Amino acid sequence: MSQTVVAGATSTPIQTTEPNRSTTVNTMHEDLARAHMDARLGEAQQLRAGHQLARARRLSRKAERAAQQARLALARVL
Repeated sequence: MSQTVVAGATSTPIQTTEPNRSTTVNTMHEDLARAHMDARLGEAQQLRAGHQLARARRLSRKAERAAQQARLALARVL
């Protein structure tokens, strides 16, 4: 913020509507940090989806093996 000095008066800060360089740089850093965070969240969601898919496939194979074993056990009995 800049300050204006008037003779006989105390100095008062004057706010401008135009952002200064420091504010602009801080905003850029915040935007960059936000973009990085969004990217990391996207990566985490993709990893979770991949893990869920792998788990579903494992469970499906396990269920298929169990069904096959049940069919074999039934065939032995008959």
